[in-house]
Amino acid sequence: QVQLVESGGGLVQPGGSLRLSCAASGSIFNINAMGWFRQAPGKERELVATMTKAGFLNYGNSVKDRFTISRDNAKNTVYLQMNSLKPEDTAVYYCAARYSDYEAFTSWGQGTQVTVSS
Repeated sequence: QVQLVESGGGLVQPGGSLRLSCAASGSIFNINAMGWFRQAPGKERELVATMTKAGFLNYGNSVKDRFTISRDNAKNTVYLQMNSLKPEDTAVYYCAARYSDYEAFTSWGQGTQVTVSS
């Protein structure tokens, strides 16, 4: 099993930036891909960005050209750099891991709150 711990959330003004971190521990050699998802109050959880073990990237339409997913293999950490933040980016952001191209993301962190407000 893999444990995921997010950090880096907080309050930021519109137009500002934040960087989220997700530290993975446990059976990380089984991980096929990691990603970031978010859920705003009253809304369904949505894809933000994913990165496969081979480095293939995928972004949600609402964050393309503003957010960047990256990783540091030496630290077993995945990052989400968020720029040009908008109030509609306000949500709880979750880190997740999956173990196969044919499976859903099944390991989840506890989430970190991001609030974009003036």
